Amino acid sequence: MNVNTLVLSITKEQLSALPTVTYPGHIIVINTVEQAKSALETIGRFPVVGFDTETKPSFRKGRTNQVALMQFATEDCCYLFRINKFGFPDELRDLIENPQITKVGLSLKDDFHVMHKLHDFQPAGFVDLQDLVKEFNILDCSLQKIYGIIFGERISKSQRLSNWEASTLTTPQQTYASIDAWACLKIYSHLTSGRFDPCRSPYIKPVDDSSDPNR
Repeated sequence: MNVNTLVLSITKEQLSALPTVTYPGHIIVINTVEQAKSALETIGRFPVVGFDTETKPSFRKGRTNQVALMQFATEDCCYLFRINKFGFPDELRDLIENPQITKVGLSLKDDFHVMHKLHDFQPAGFVDLQDLVKEFNILDCSLQKIYGIIFGERISKSQRLSNWEASTLTTPQQTYASIDAWACLKIYSHLTSGRFDPCRSPYIKPVDDSSDPNR
C-alpha cells in the first residue's frame, strides 16, 4: 500500500466502542507560587513535556473566561497549575518561552489566545500535534480521535465542561486534566519513535471517504 495515498480516520461509532483510557501516573496540584517554583524546577529537567490548559466554560455568547488551569506532563507525573489562584509567575513564563524544552499540545493557537489575556509572552519550543499527525496521514484533528487511532483507546470528555475555577478540583477533574496533557506527550513520543506504521492501521479509509472526518 502506498503510504502517500492512504488516509486514517476514525468514526464516532468506532471511537465510542473503544475501551476508556486509564491514567497511569501521579498528579500534583499546584495551588501557590512557592509550589509552582518548585514544580517548575523539576519540569525543567525534562527535554519534552505534554501541555494543555483548562478554562471554565462560559454559557454566555461572546464571553470567554480566563485560563484557570495549566498542565505539564512527564511520562509518569502531571503537574496541575491552578493559575486562577496564584496568577502567572515569571518562572512559568520562562518555561513557556524556553526553546530548549519541547512542549507538546494540541490546537495551541486557541490556548495561546486565552493565555495572552493573563500575561504577555512569546511561546517557544512548542509542537502542535495537529501539524505532526498530518505527516502520518491522520486526517482527524481532535485529541480524542488521534489517540484512538494510534492507541485503540478512548479519552473520556465527561469533565470538559466542569468548573475549573472551583475551590477544589475533584478527582475526576484532576484525572481528566492530567490525561489530556499526558496523552499529548504519549502521542508525540510514539510517533517520533518510528513505532507507528500508518499502513498497518485498522482505520485506513478509502480516499473517497476521507473528506469528512466526522463520519
